[in-house]
Amino acid sequence: MLKYLIQVVQNFLTTGILLAMLLALARLVGRQKQKWLFGGLATGVMLALILAILKSATALINREYFNIWFLSVAVLAEAIFFALSWGVLQKKWPIFHERACKVIYAIVAAFLLLYSLPDIFLYPTEFVLPGESALSTDFLFKLIGYLAGLLIVGLSALALYKAGTGLSFDLVRILTTAGLAINMVNQLAAIIQPLLARRIIPMKKWLFGILKPIINHNDWFLYTLIILTAIFPLALWVKILRTKAAYQNPAQHRKIRSASRSQRRWCAVVLAGYILSALSLTVVKALDQREVILSPAEPINIVGNEVIIPLESVNDGHLHRYAYKALDGVEVRFIVIQKNATAYGVGLDACDICGPTGYYERDDEVVCKLCDVVMNKSTIGFKGGCNPVPLAYIVSEGSMVIKIQDLENEKKRFA
Repeated sequence: MLKYLIQVVQNFLTTGILLAMLLALARLVGRQKQKWLFGGLATGVMLALILAILKSATALINREYFNIWFLSVAVLAEAIFFALSWGVLQKKWPIFHERACKVIYAIVAAFLLLYSLPDIFLYPTEFVLPGESALSTDFLFKLIGYLAGLLIVGLSALALYKAGTGLSFDLVRILTTAGLAINMVNQLAAIIQPLLARRIIPMKKWLFGILKPIINHNDWFLYTLIILTAIFPLALWVKILRTKAAYQNPAQHRKIRSASRSQRRWCAVVLAGYILSALSLTVVKALDQREVILSPAEPINIVGNEVIIPLESVNDGHLHRYAYKALDGVEVRFIVIQKNATAYGVGLDACDICGPTGYYERDDEVVCKLCDVVMNKSTIGFKGGCNPVPLAYIVSEGSMVIKIQDLENEKKRFA
C-alpha cells in the first residue's frame, strides 16, 4: 500500500505541478493557448497509454532509449518556451509569436506526460504476481495506496491551477519559468547519465562531479519545486486579505465573499496536498523502507538423516522458522505454519522470485520481506508466485519429518 502511494507521489507530483502552472499561465494569457494546452495533454495521455501497453505486452519498447528522446524534445521545447513567454519574437513577428506559443505549450505538456505517465499506467500491472488472485486483501491495499497517491497529486495540481488563475500574469510567468528551469536540470542529468554509462559521450571528471549530486539528491528538486510553488497560495491569500472590493448591494457583497472563500479553500488544499506529499516522501517512506528483522530460528532435533519437529510445537497457527547448517556451513532456513487442523505449509525461507530474503508474520499474515506481498496461507507448500519454495515432509508418530538430503539439495539458494 505505502509503496505505491510513495511511488505515485514521487514520480508524478513534479509533472502535476508543472502542468498546473502551465495551465494557469495559459488561462491568464488567453483561452486559445489553453485549448492548445489541453490538446497537448490529451495527446500526451493517449501516447503514454499506448507506450505503456506496448511496454507491458511486447519487448519492443526500450524505456531508456525512449526517455532520452522524450527528455531531449522536452528540454528543447522548454528552452523555446522560455524565449517565447518572455516575448523574444513578439515585437518583430507578433503573428508567428502567437502561433508558436500555442504549439510550444502543447508540446511541453505532451512530453512532460510522456516521460512520467507510462510508469503510472504500468503500476497496476504489478499488483498481482503470477499465480495469485486479484481478489485479495493485498491487491486491495495496493490499489488504495495507488489511488491515494493519484488523489493527492490530482487535488494538489487542481488547487494550484485555481490559485494561479487568481494571481497576476507576471508572477505566474516568473514562477512557471523558474519551475521549468529547476526541472530542466533534472532532465538534463537524466539524459546525460545513460549516455555516459554507454560511453556515447566521453566520461569527464568535471561532468561526473556535476551529475553526482544531482542524481544522489534527486528528491531535493521536487522539494524545491514544492517550496517555490507554495508562493501561489500564500500570495493569493495575502491578495485576498489586502483587497477590499467595492459592492453596491448585499447580493454583490455575498458574491464577493463567496469567491474569496472559494479561493481560500483552494489555497488550503494546495498547502494540505504539499504537506501530505512531503510526509509521504519522508516519514511514510522511512516507515515503508524500515528494516524488518526476521524472528530467530527455533531449535531443531536431528535424528540420523532426518529433522524431527513435534507437531505440538507448530500447532498454534503462527509462523515457525528453523535453520539447518549444511555440511559446508551454509545455513538453510525453512518455515512451518499450520494451515488447518490437518494440513501444514512447509517451505524454504526463500522463493524463486525474491530469493532468500525470508518471510515474517504481520497481523497474523505471512509476508515476504523483500516485496511485501502477503501470502495466502492455504497456498504455502505449493509452487507459484512469491510462495516459499515447497519442502517435502511426512507426518509420523506425532512429528513432522524432513529429510536432511532435501535441505542439502537446496543450500545453493542460501549460499
